[in-house]
Amino acid sequence: MKNRINPRWFIVLVMFLFMLLHQTDMLMINSMLSPIMDEFGITEREMGFVMSGSLLVAAVLYPLWGFLYDRFSRAKLLGIASFVWGSTTWLSAIAPTYPAFMSARAASGIDNSSYPGLYSLIADYFIPTMRSKIYGILQLAQPLGYLLGMILALTLGGVIGWRNLFFATGALGILLAFVIFFGVKEAPRGKSEPEMEGLENVGIFRFDKKFALGLFRKRGLLLLFAQGFVGVFPWNVITTWFLYYLETERNYTETERLLTMAPAILILAGGYFLGGVLGDAMFKRTPRGRVIICLIGVLSGAVFLWLTMLVPAENKLLFFVLLCLTALVIPFSSPNVVSTVYDVTVPEVRSTALAVQYLIENAGAATAPALAGVIAASYSMHTSILVICTVAWVLCTILLVGTVFLIPKDIQTLRQVMRGRAQSLGGGAAQGGTAA
Repeated sequence: MKNRINPRWFIVLVMFLFMLLHQTDMLMINSMLSPIMDEFGITEREMGFVMSGSLLVAAVLYPLWGFLYDRFSRAKLLGIASFVWGSTTWLSAIAPTYPAFMSARAASGIDNSSYPGLYSLIADYFIPTMRSKIYGILQLAQPLGYLLGMILALTLGGVIGWRNLFFATGALGILLAFVIFFGVKEAPRGKSEPEMEGLENVGIFRFDKKFALGLFRKRGLLLLFAQGFVGVFPWNVITTWFLYYLETERNYTETERLLTMAPAILILAGGYFLGGVLGDAMFKRTPRGRVIICLIGVLSGAVFLWLTMLVPAENKLLFFVLLCLTALVIPFSSPNVVSTVYDVTVPEVRSTALAVQYLIENAGAATAPALAGVIAASYSMHTSILVICTVAWVLCTILLVGTVFLIPKDIQTLRQVMRGRAQSLGGGAAQGGTAA
């Protein structure tokens, strides 16, 4: 009987559910800032430090997760990460004081650095020219999780309380831990590379220090790392504070916030997939293709956000239309950055490479919510969002322009390495990395 689901699509489904529910749990707090702040008697300043704490913990742990994923079974480690997610969410639910709550939310950052292994595992099931589309599908979970968390918070938060919502999402994390640990199959590293097509034995490659250190000699990759530092500022500021901004400075009711943000978030979700599709299509035409799509997303996102934020508060229709246009283009970079990192790195250090990318991103993003809170306390949330997002996207544009010119050489270097391995493996020996 061959009517069972294709293993790689089963894995995509499970990983999508993991990301969807994890993002729901992680971002749901953004829709419950007011009741949490009221319960603990804190201001935007203290709440900003709560939000930044988990990002900082995740940033610190990315290198460790990256190494572990490149050395051991990524599927098993993802199961463990899901269990940690559920457990730390329960700790947040029972925290009696602000310091305890801040500590529990910081601990939730442990599992937030688990995505490099997820993307690396998926890369070994899909060829390079399909990866941005698949990552775009998976990254639909980020805005959909934000939307689901917002709906849960706005509809059930006032009925059952924010603590019970955390109990529910934590339970889902623990349940998924068992599904992933026992149901997801590991793939040989490098299996889907075009040079390995037709080879029965692709070797077993694990973390190699030489290749890991070589990441920092790839000039195009270094620029991509650098843009990651500022590139996630807008996402973290918007997801953390935008609902609060609508409530406090544009005087939107709960219903208006939901009716405004829900369609915008659905469009944002579509932007991840559209960005992935465009990235794959452009990559087939030129090795610069994916970075060009990133650049288009950043430039158009900056323009549309400026126009959106300048709309008077009473013109809610125009604000909504421009917000939706902004939402469509700002996720273009996300699936293409992941694919580009993998386009220039050997399979056995891909989790490490993406962990470095995310480490640098989180080092910047960890300051974003707190910085936004500090600026908002002195000026306004409108000024805070506009200034932080604009400055971040201007810097991203400069760095991505440089990446466009440098990335083809890094891609060519990887393809040469993989061709050499394929020739050696075809003769019965493995090169580069630790083979068995």
